[in-house]
Amino acid sequence: MVPLSILDLSPILEGDDAAQSLNNSRDLAALGEQLGYRRYWLAEHHNMPGIASAATAVVIGHVAAGTSTIRVGAGGIMLPNHAPLMVAEAFGTLASLYPDRIDLGIGRAPGTDQITSQALRRNLVAGPDTFPEDVIELARYFSEAEPGQRVKAVPGAGLKVPIWILGSSLYGAQLAAVLGLPYAFASHFAPADMDHAIALYRARFQPSEQLSEPHVMLGLNIFAADSEAEAKLLFSSHQQAFVNLRSGRPGRLPPPLADFEMTLDPQWRAMLGQTLAGRIVGSPEMVETGLREFLARTGADEIMVTGQIYDHAARRHSFEIAAAARDNLFASGE
Repeated sequence: MVPLSILDLSPILEGDDAAQSLNNSRDLAALGEQLGYRRYWLAEHHNMPGIASAATAVVIGHVAAGTSTIRVGAGGIMLPNHAPLMVAEAFGTLASLYPDRIDLGIGRAPGTDQITSQALRRNLVAGPDTFPEDVIELARYFSEAEPGQRVKAVPGAGLKVPIWILGSSLYGAQLAAVLGLPYAFASHFAPADMDHAIALYRARFQPSEQLSEPHVMLGLNIFAADSEAEAKLLFSSHQQAFVNLRSGRPGRLPPPLADFEMTLDPQWRAMLGQTLAGRIVGSPEMVETGLREFLARTGADEIMVTGQIYDHAARRHSFEIAAAARDNLFASGE
């Protein structure tokens, strides 16, 4: 059975606040654990009015404390924003508190705008260009400390926290392959290079101490409801938020709006269709069919489901439907 996992941005809703969003994340993680999802990952974004997971390691601790078996991690930490030692210490602390449950996905994008990047780092000497070296340095901190090693991650050294490379282009696929690390591709918002990235990663993969064979996890938007019409309505919140973001007007997640896509001009409709092509929107039967087809096309080793839905009860139900579709595929031998 190909496992399902959950990616959460801890969305802040219009009319609500970050505290409620963070509690919703913890509640959804507990549900995901009951439903058999493998991982619950949170993403680092900064200066975003609609995302509550900026202090990602802190939120991971909040979610891990409310669950007991599901793996909790970052999808991901934007490494150019941080010194590798600080990341190692933070995730070493999490791994000490929640043994064998913490994942560390890392990316090379800033997760914000250039001005906020400057505020985060104070200088841009370290950045995307030093990403491979920073990954290697970070991994070294999780290894057993060597005799005479002057800088150690405490806690962190010897804990071997699993590192994943995240990406939305071919760069991450190549780096993950060379380093022998698992690879998570952001097909939920950047599907254009998905097939090429998967093929490149698998063809060039070199076994490592962490991983003997390539492992690909793909992001997939799922907006599920009891009817197709209801699912499309739920999806409209995400569509609105995406248009607002691309228009330079990021905000909180808006409530659903019937026929929203029809209010857009053809250029915006085309952008949504291309950028959010990695999606399944529909009834339980449609979700099951969509999952079957996505797995057959990609051969994914794991799928990370995401769905920015305004109503928390509807969001819970959407993940319940996705889990049931997975179980049905497994029961049928697919």
